[in-house]
Amino acid sequence: MSFVDTLRQWHEAVNWVDRRDLSEALRIFLSIREPNSKICFDIGCLHLLNQDLDAAEKAFDCSIGKDEHLAVAFFQRGITFYRKKRYEESLADFQHSFKTLRGNQLIDYKALGLRYKLYACDVLHNMALAEAQLGNWEKAQEDLVKALDYKTEAKLNIIDRALQSTLKQKLFKVVEFPSMVLFKPNQHYVAELGKKDYLGKAKVVSSVVPQDNFSGFAPLQPQVVDGPASPKEPEVLRALEGEPHTVLFEFVPATSDELAVVPGNIVFVLQKGADNWASVIFNERRGLVPYNFLERLEISLASKQNEYLDGGNHDQGSRTPESGPPPTRPERKQGLTGSDISCGDTQHKDAQSTDNSYTVKVRFTFNFAVSVPPGSPYAMLVEKISKKLKLPPTAITLSLTSEADEQSVISADTEMESVWSHANGRRITLWCNTKEKTDGEAHDEIHLVALHSFESSNPEDLTFHEGDTITLLSTVNEDWLEGQCHGNTGIFPASFVREVPVNSQQ
Repeated sequence: MSFVDTLRQWHEAVNWVDRRDLSEALRIFLSIREPNSKICFDIGCLHLLNQDLDAAEKAFDCSIGKDEHLAVAFFQRGITFYRKKRYEESLADFQHSFKTLRGNQLIDYKALGLRYKLYACDVLHNMALAEAQLGNWEKAQEDLVKALDYKTEAKLNIIDRALQSTLKQKLFKVVEFPSMVLFKPNQHYVAELGKKDYLGKAKVVSSVVPQDNFSGFAPLQPQVVDGPASPKEPEVLRALEGEPHTVLFEFVPATSDELAVVPGNIVFVLQKGADNWASVIFNERRGLVPYNFLERLEISLASKQNEYLDGGNHDQGSRTPESGPPPTRPERKQGLTGSDISCGDTQHKDAQSTDNSYTVKVRFTFNFAVSVPPGSPYAMLVEKISKKLKLPPTAITLSLTSEADEQSVISADTEMESVWSHANGRRITLWCNTKEKTDGEAHDEIHLVALHSFESSNPEDLTFHEGDTITLLSTVNEDWLEGQCHGNTGIFPASFVREVPVNSQQ
């Protein structure tokens, strides 16, 4: 079966799931002759919804066999074994899923077409439950205490309740994967399935200006029925935020967060890690590529935009790809992963630090990074962060831990040498909270109300409906914003929303 046929059937099956017709969706999925790991995962999820545990196990076996680094597939197969009361196998799958996370707090699969974040604390929670089912209550408590190191605020209560249950040697609920959430095919590929009429329908154009001698035809423009047209620029603009590089050697990815490239491709480096891996964007996809496979490309802004729009096929300023063997694949270290690449790539400007700079990852309502010289004083650090948040320095409280207490809070009186001593590999994580402004008024979040419904066409977009309230996180550019709605984070057109007056928010 050709790639196009597989893509068409995959897209059709997902549409049937959206219509709640699971039997028809499953029939189409099963007719795909050579399913990839994502399709096998989707099939397993549908079997789980139908309570067909044996078929679900086989589907997840297939998914893992095709991609042994897909942590979410191990997580789902662990849930399948748990429902079948095969607790030892369930525990082994949860342990493998946690190992695949490689010490990260979470993996965000939206760049791969799955609107789901796999949290390390959820995996440890289920590991503890499997241990409890096997009677290993002390080990269950150890797993839950370990989960506290990976917790988020939203997960804290769940872990606390589970700990209380283990102390009483009582079982607790398993963390389930959300139903009806599946891997979807790349929407840019799906858009190419239909035939395109590049000329459009002829439309006679006339002018009331006597000096206007134009005569001819104009192409039919796309129309939006219920709302303004969505701007099409943010992907290109985000790409232009990075530094252009030429690919010198072919790179074959070994994990799901790495990106396949071949010699001659033009990629845009968004962030370079200390382990010689780089976060790049290529053909509207993001992933990791060894930096020693790349060479920086010096081109003008205008030619850079043309190069991106034309698929990176220009030869201007590029070097002939190497014909010899590729360099040694660098060792992956913790810190830089495909899930670290955020929607608003304006965050990466400060993350592209020089060799002598420290990268400060700031945990706020959203995460971002700034770059400062080593040993920077408190005033320089807080000024960088306040500019990023567009808040006065006096409205910001920094701390070394999520709980801002006397020992962890950083202020102008703090000895900064002790703060920088917590850095690991020129990287440090700080927590940021807002406090009372100097005029005594508390800082309020900015809320927006949706004027029109917006259906996402890309994994990084935010879906919402008319009348929904959206919390503004950042501004991508004059046409696109980043926000949060119904627990999901993504970007959306600014013309689809308006700001809620302050009095209405209270």
